[in-house]
Amino acid sequence: MATNMVSPGVFVIEKDISEYAPSLNSSVVGIVGFASKGPVGEATLITSPNQLIRTFGKPDDSIPGQGLLGAVEILETTNSIYFVRGASSTAANATATVPLGACPAVQTSAGYGTNNAFYLKIQVTDTNGVSQYLTPKEFSIPEGGSLISEGASLLSVLGGALDADKFSVEYYGSTSSTPYIVGRWAGALASLSVTAYSDPQFITGLPILRPVTASGTLGTATSSTIVYGTTFQSTGASSVAYHVQSLYPGAGYNADIDSKGQTIGNSIEISDIGNSKFKVEVNEDGTRREQFKVNLLDGPIYIEDIINTGSTDRKSEVIQGSLVLHGADITPGRPTSFTEPATSIFGANRICGTSNTSTVTCSGALFVKAVEGTYDMVGGTNGTSNSDDLNAGVLIGDPTVTPKTGIYALDDDSLNISVALVPGMNNQSLQNALITLAEDSQNFIALVSPPYGSVDTVQQAIEWSNGRSETRTTAIDSSYAAVFWPWLQVFNVFTAADQWYDPTIFAARQMCFTDTAAETWFAPAGFQRGRLTKPTAVDVILNQGDRDSLYSGGNIINPIVAFPTQGITIFGQRTAQRDPSALDRINVRRLMIYLRKVILAASQRFVFEPNDPITWENIQNVVDPLLDDIRRRRGITEYKVVCDETTNTPERIDRNELWCKILLKPTKAAEIIVFEINVTNQSAKLGS
Repeated sequence: MATNMVSPGVFVIEKDISEYAPSLNSSVVGIVGFASKGPVGEATLITSPNQLIRTFGKPDDSIPGQGLLGAVEILETTNSIYFVRGASSTAANATATVPLGACPAVQTSAGYGTNNAFYLKIQVTDTNGVSQYLTPKEFSIPEGGSLISEGASLLSVLGGALDADKFSVEYYGSTSSTPYIVGRWAGALASLSVTAYSDPQFITGLPILRPVTASGTLGTATSSTIVYGTTFQSTGASSVAYHVQSLYPGAGYNADIDSKGQTIGNSIEISDIGNSKFKVEVNEDGTRREQFKVNLLDGPIYIEDIINTGSTDRKSEVIQGSLVLHGADITPGRPTSFTEPATSIFGANRICGTSNTSTVTCSGALFVKAVEGTYDMVGGTNGTSNSDDLNAGVLIGDPTVTPKTGIYALDDDSLNISVALVPGMNNQSLQNALITLAEDSQNFIALVSPPYGSVDTVQQAIEWSNGRSETRTTAIDSSYAAVFWPWLQVFNVFTAADQWYDPTIFAARQMCFTDTAAETWFAPAGFQRGRLTKPTAVDVILNQGDRDSLYSGGNIINPIVAFPTQGITIFGQRTAQRDPSALDRINVRRLMIYLRKVILAASQRFVFEPNDPITWENIQNVVDPLLDDIRRRRGITEYKVVCDETTNTPERIDRNELWCKILLKPTKAAEIIVFEINVTNQSAKLGS
């Protein structure tokens, strides 16, 4: 309340008493699995199949499990999943080496008379040795416009827009009036030819042309000269190159050609745009994904500022990089100008590659830049193993590190995950860890299934779930878990072939569909919400007796049935809880998960409020409408909220505790429908 109302006046005080329970998305699915690219060990929000493939790559038979396949299917019914990629310490980043080099250059002398006109013929070849003019381009330096005054006339003639994309005029050294003609391209095949000659009426006063070698020394040629660029050695102890690597490990970054002859993976394309500037293009699957205009010079557009930004302020979604010297990453000595010698950037005695016909020292090379070309990313590995146990250990992850990895990355209330699965990975330790996490966090229901190939009969499936098989030695018993079987045959669009899919994929998919078509507390089973349209076959055909055995007598397997006319349908909605109670059904467990989250979100505002009847009433005013709304939407049949002196005893108040009790009757699903038909005689009266 305001404290400055001491003199007469009218005051307005605003108080917000419009509290209500927030709505929550009950269709957020957590999936843990392997991939060929993308972030490792963190829960990444994915909202579309395109984003999934762009981030983690396409599903591939070489990747263990079916995490990506499952994610693609589930994203057809929900727009919110969190994908956690697992990768062991053997995972490696894909790399590409972009060589650096020096441009060919010719120094022209200054100080000649201002009344002598002359001509220059110039030919430039690019990184691949391709000439840029059909015939040498001729430039006329007019009378009275020699190379004096910092080469003003030379700049005006040679530096125009017409030819700026072929070469430039630069200055270096103490004599700023001495210009260099520099070819635009760097590399051993790039060359520059400059010829000076006079018009017949001017026979004196030609400039001296001095070729610049890779070591920075000047030659003595005075007429026609061809100067070659250089490529710094990119391997060995004297390596100088730009080392680019994928932002994350994975074979999905490696450039390759698939079985259909299509380009896949990533490559780095360097395009020269003059002076020290060039473009870095990241190509993916044969098309450009990213493009950066960068500069080898120091400043905000320095190449490492653009792509090597680490874990914060990333600009590239694909690559990172650093200069490499002597085979190790270094902090480069960033040049301050295009003409700065290589010694100031990389240190002394760098070795160049072949410059025309010989290997030379590049210690004083000028005009350094990246060598134009396309460089494939290679060497990436996924960090998976041929051992199921090792792969399971990777996906289980570590809850003690920050951030948590594997399935424990899902242990975050802010993610709001309500369903979790590790499709295609049926290892007992992995499944048990996921179920335990579901119980501990109370945030989601864990979906599991028997492994494909080792469980082929109803009896084997029951023995598996009861912990009496080779692949499972402990029984599953939890209301935070659900078991589905058998496996389903689906046409895989990525391989253009039929494949057996883990049934948990479609169980999660139908739970999301149920949230959309009905409510979270409706059973995700039966012909209304459990019918599957994409699977074409089931691994095991189940009859009524099979279904009875899987679903009763303490057994907890939800059968997926191929009905002759209705099609393939999920025909069970049991949780894995063995004891009979309301929580042995999925619709009730999902209702309770939803209720817990909504009530927690709605009541956080009351922490630190006075523990008195006013607060008790305020809490009840928030919870009552929530439960009544769920009742009207057929989630519960009756409820009662008690938040008064009977739940908040003096002892609890002394412990700074505020207690509320909610009693509710969840709506049960009609799983068994019985029609009793009575046959009477003709004299019986059947009523009106």
